[in-house]
Amino acid sequence: MQFKRINLVIILLFGCILTGYSQEATILVHDSRSKEPVAFAHILFESFDKTIKHTLVTDLNGKASKVLAESEFFTVTSLGYRNYSDTIRPGDKLKVNLEPSVYNMDEVVVTGQYTPQPVDRSIFRVKVIGAKQIEQKASNNLSDLMAGELNIRSTFDGALGSKITLQGLGGEHIKFLIDGVPLIGRMNGNIDLGQLNLYNVQQIEVIEGPMSVIYGSNALAGVINIITKENNYTRYTTNVSSYFETVGVYNFNADASLRKNRWSGSVAGARNFFDGFSVIDTTRSKRWKPKRQFNADASLQYEGKDFKARFTGSYFDELLRDKGNLLKPYFETAFDSDFKTKRTTTKMDVNTRLFKDRYLTVLGSYSSYNRIKNTYFIDLTTLDKNLTANTFDQDTSRFNQYLLRAEFSKSTNNSAFNYQLGLDLNLENGVGRRILDQTQTIGDYAAFLSLKIQPSVRLMLQPGLRYGYNTKYKAPLVYSMNLKWDLLEDLSVRASYAKGFRAPSLKELYLEFVDVNHNIRGNEELKAEDSQNLNLAMRYHKEKETYDYGMELNFFYNNISNSITLATVSIDDALYTYVNLDKMITQGFQLQFNNRLYPWLEVKLGAGKTGRKQIQKETTPVDMIYSTDILTNITYLWRLADMNFGLYYKYSGDYPEVFLNQDGQVFRTIMEGYHTMDVNVSKALMNNRLQLQAGIKNLFNNTNIAVKGDTGGGGIHSGGNGASPVGWGRTYFVRLSMQLKKFT
Repeated sequence: MQFKRINLVIILLFGCILTGYSQEATILVHDSRSKEPVAFAHILFESFDKTIKHTLVTDLNGKASKVLAESEFFTVTSLGYRNYSDTIRPGDKLKVNLEPSVYNMDEVVVTGQYTPQPVDRSIFRVKVIGAKQIEQKASNNLSDLMAGELNIRSTFDGALGSKITLQGLGGEHIKFLIDGVPLIGRMNGNIDLGQLNLYNVQQIEVIEGPMSVIYGSNALAGVINIITKENNYTRYTTNVSSYFETVGVYNFNADASLRKNRWSGSVAGARNFFDGFSVIDTTRSKRWKPKRQFNADASLQYEGKDFKARFTGSYFDELLRDKGNLLKPYFETAFDSDFKTKRTTTKMDVNTRLFKDRYLTVLGSYSSYNRIKNTYFIDLTTLDKNLTANTFDQDTSRFNQYLLRAEFSKSTNNSAFNYQLGLDLNLENGVGRRILDQTQTIGDYAAFLSLKIQPSVRLMLQPGLRYGYNTKYKAPLVYSMNLKWDLLEDLSVRASYAKGFRAPSLKELYLEFVDVNHNIRGNEELKAEDSQNLNLAMRYHKEKETYDYGMELNFFYNNISNSITLATVSIDDALYTYVNLDKMITQGFQLQFNNRLYPWLEVKLGAGKTGRKQIQKETTPVDMIYSTDILTNITYLWRLADMNFGLYYKYSGDYPEVFLNQDGQVFRTIMEGYHTMDVNVSKALMNNRLQLQAGIKNLFNNTNIAVKGDTGGGGIHSGGNGASPVGWGRTYFVRLSMQLKKFT
């Protein structure tokens, strides 16, 4: 009995000793503006040697507690807030005030930068569209998302897909990148934005204005860089999402990521299906063709103290089916055409700090693009399906792209002088029966230099030069000058002048593209485009305790010589080819207001005008035709029910298009203006693990917009009347997504 008492005393003494060394520490997380608790915030605790990690989630009162034996680092993260880090000791009771993220000002951007940096410090005007905004708008692909942006016009073609114009310039003047790698697979000079799904996207960075010095050809109007997700915080994360739209859209995607020590990896996949649509749906043939898409992505990353290497691979597979109408006399057979697109990209990029503030970035990639056309004779009574005997009904075109890009830079914050040296080596080859001589290759090899000069804290200048060698064209010296001037703490001005150059693509030079609606022939006599570009932007932004407001005013001017466009060779045979116009000029402005009553209301208002003038003969005067855009975005949080409401409205004004006939005569048509509006509501469930969203798209029921002929003086002729498809009418959608995370 005496022995048991002694043991009990020893145990009690030992417990007291442990209690003396281990004490409960508490963290209370609140919103710095509303002063309300932040529920479900994640807190990562780390020992000083980073060998022990543990994660807690705050309760409804924003509270989390942990028994500590010694002091530890901790980091608080929550969606919509800036991260917060500090040190906590045993027994401490700390109150953490999280700063809300406002207007993406704390977003880190990489496009065109020496090193990643906050968007407000960039000398370029970068628009960041984050994952939260993509989710709020319920956008499935880049076409859905960009169609709602100011001074961006989206159009559709049944076989070539969706395309956009930026600052009045077409997709052939926009550099599309995925994690810095140029996207391969332009048809008629444009990328089908409906093929760029957003299920695995962290943010999209848009730079309006010429970026030819850094990114070379196809960057006269700007750059759109899609940044895919990286796992920087969690031990593992799993996302599953499904989407249904009443027109016949059925999408499903899932992704998973894992992180351990310095290694992280991820896999993602998606399957999208669209049933096709016609306004008058009485035949097998659809104006909007049915399609099925598969996406797959994988990445592996290693990150050290001053070193980061990432390998990624992506695969895209699309089947677009053009069903023919039933044939006479028995209406039991038809000709169907399948258009199969396959795109693969593998990429390796390495970022390292060599010493002090000198950085080296190396990116290498290989991309392939295959487009296969097969035409079948279908017997709908026996379901027999046979390839047609006409060899022109079957076609395969293959394109490969090799990229090696290296950048060496000095980047010191608040330094009076920084610089960047770079190499940009691109090689593209095409193989196919419809390509001249069945194989063609074009190379573009360039070196570029930019200097960042900061004579004062508020003034920054960045001149740049690019000199290249193109295997088909003599590339001129390309130069630019950018300026950022912080007039006041809340007011800044950005200005740029740049010379641009665009060599015709392999498709514009050599490809004969034939489908049910097109017969486009390349023209190896094309001249390269040269351009002069001016941009001016002013931005004012003010933050108060519970209210934020801002304004942006932007002007642009683009003058392109030898502008490449399609010309009609034969109306009867729907035969087209590429030709050079003497000049194309676009100019305009956009004005945008941002207002936010934190945390329940955000309002964005905008208006813009874009003028376009295409000139066949410089001696002949031509009128500038303007198109007006008006934008209203409203998001509202009903705090009592914790529900988010969104309204997205845009007016797209009359829009001119110019084309040439076989005699070199210039014709112009005007697409009438139209209104679009989407509304939706979303609700988080199960401690933010489950997200439910429902809404209405295309509330005004737009389908085909009238196109009428117009003359603009100077010998321009009126084009014919018709209609252009812009949407598949009013639809209803629902999205359900689930996310699971583990931090330790």
